[in-house]
Amino acid sequence: EVQLVESGGGLVQAGGSLRLSCVVSGVIFDDYAIGWFRQAPGKEREGISCASSSDGKTYYADSVKGRFTISSDAAKNSMFLQMNGLKPEDTAVYYCAFEEGSSFGCLSSGVNYAKYDYWGQGTQVTVST
Repeated sequence: EVQLVESGGGLVQAGGSLRLSCVVSGVIFDDYAIGWFRQAPGKEREGISCASSSDGKTYYADSVKGRFTISSDAAKNSMFLQMNGLKPEDTAVYYCAFEEGSSFGCLSSGVNYAKYDYWGQGTQVTVST
């Protein structure tokens, strides 16, 4: 059974930092794409970052570029999202996602939502003013 377990969310003041972690069990970290999405109340889910194992490509939405960093550790079956310079508009539920066996989920132009096979349960990030 595949499981994605997220952690690291919480309440932080504007300008602060959080590091989200996502442990992925039941998959092989070989050819893959990892993605981070978020959904704020009343808004659609937004693909904010992704990374491709096949060519090392990464993507960041304009809303997080320069502040967030995506990474993974295949030896630990884990993926991370380092979030610095947090703003109140970053408040949302954050989800990790994993595409196994290919990396079409991460494009130079954005995150391809439909290609991800497995999803985390979500973790709340709240940024106060």
